[in-house]
Amino acid sequence: MIDYIKGEITELTPASVTIETYGIGYFINISLNTYTNLSGQKNARLYIYEAIRDDAHLLFGFFDKQERELFLLLISVPGIGAGTARMILSSMNPQELTTVIASGNSDMLKTVKGIGLKTAQRVIVDLKDKIKASGMQQVEIFAAANPAGEEAIAALVMLGFPQQASLKVVTKILKEKPDSTVEQIIKTALKML
Repeated sequence: MIDYIKGEITELTPASVTIETYGIGYFINISLNTYTNLSGQKNARLYIYEAIRDDAHLLFGFFDKQERELFLLLISVPGIGAGTARMILSSMNPQELTTVIASGNSDMLKTVKGIGLKTAQRVIVDLKDKIKASGMQQVEIFAAANPAGEEAIAALVMLGFPQQASLKVVTKILKEKPDSTVEQIIKTALKML
């Protein structure tokens, strides 16, 4: 499986991007959020989801891992395909979507084209506990405010520390020293955990 593709942006539209890496151009479907983040950039690294079907081999790209995680959660819901998940992620940014799901706001989900009341309710029922259990909502909100903190949390989780504990410690560190580098945050956090 492809984790990410990094290279030069040769073509960019609101629905897709072509990234050239080592002489190969990859056509990647993207959300509007990813398009906004890529606008004005010459190079990019996109996290990838591969959809391999009988009639097509499609790549979906995401500006950050959290957006890809949400995409994977969305397509795990019966009745939500890759196209619908991309439409949802184009209508709301990851922070808004996690808040909508965690709060059970089906009316907000219904505003997305192609999502009716039953589908919106199914998304909330299937994903509400998963988002709360993973602590994704708080990490999403935190990550929007501090990319270095987000990287530090991801590193601590990979080292085996719980996400909630990592979030609390990193938040405390950044309140005391907001200009800390990722390495400084991780070293300090390891002493506190």
